[in-house]
Amino acid sequence: MPVAMSQVTCGLPKIARNRRQLASTINHSLFKPEVVRDRIIQLSEEAISFGFAAVCVNPCWIGLAASVVHGTGVKVASVIGFPLGASHTSVKRFEAQEAIRVGAQEIEMVINVGALKSGERRLVQSEIESLAALTHNNEASIKVILEMPLLTLEEQILACQLCVAADVDFVKTATGFQGAATENDVALMRGVVGDDAGVEVAGEICTVAAANAMLDSGADRIGTIHSVAIITELAALESNQALSIQPA
Repeated sequence: MPVAMSQVTCGLPKIARNRRQLASTINHSLFKPEVVRDRIIQLSEEAISFGFAAVCVNPCWIGLAASVVHGTGVKVASVIGFPLGASHTSVKRFEAQEAIRVGAQEIEMVINVGALKSGERRLVQSEIESLAALTHNNEASIKVILEMPLLTLEEQILACQLCVAADVDFVKTATGFQGAATENDVALMRGVVGDDAGVEVAGEICTVAAANAMLDSGADRIGTIHSVAIITELAALESNQALSIQPA
């Protein structure tokens, strides 16, 4: 069903967020191929220390991250069909099943962008439905990465609609490898999915202002490698604010 632009451009009211509130929206993410074991342990420990929602790693590191965060409330997320989304559906299903088996609780799948742009709606829809059913049957959640910078407005809206129809848990803006998503992308996604799915934004989000801008535009989660820098900056801002209101 077509979506009016008035429905997809509205952001949310601005909300003041303290360190705990902001940290709880962040997926502490690292996908560089040269990352070593000790850095994954550090990443996981940082997620615990700062209270991030999840630690998000490449599939080969899921088990290690899960062993570090076990029992802390921090979730483990990982990626499927990453970063191109061009794997066969059967391969994505196997990746997801294996990721969940070794400890992932949040699965982030990249859609088949080429199929969507070719008008193969049924192929894209069936793949999303298949992965959503698999993850939910295994008590995990599914996020679908749309790669917004590569899509036209009509394709962006359709991709969000297909995700809602498949009962996914989140739609996610991008992998970060194909350009940065914008606040307008986030607002559009929120307008299409409404309350039927969460919205996650990924990319070069490295300041408190940038994080808050994305949340104010409608995001529920932020995937970033700059998590610690953001919360450290906010801690300094809070400290300065506290000092400024001290009586003389």
